[in-house]
Amino acid sequence: MDIKTLIAEKKGTIVDVRTPGEFMGGHVAGSINIPLQELESRLDEIHSLQIPLILCCASGGRSGMAQHILQNQGIDCVNAGGWMEVNFYCSQN
Repeated sequence: MDIKTLIAEKKGTIVDVRTPGEFMGGHVAGSINIPLQELESRLDEIHSLQIPLILCCASGGRSGMAQHILQNQGIDCVNAGGWMEVNFYCSQN
């Protein structure tokens, strides 16, 4: 399923992996902030989220790294790229 469909059908959880400061400067409504550097220490929390995880950051680089880390832990996730693109898809619903 592509990212646009996941968002339109409200499947999964949008996880923003930017820093808290970046997140506070603007983010997708309803998303949660788990910075890239905190992923491994917050795995218990991550396992409790609705999957798939829809990962975003500023441009897709950090969310790509997050996808690699999480998939190695057996967590279903997709790299959605930049948060503004994800926000656009959310605004279409």
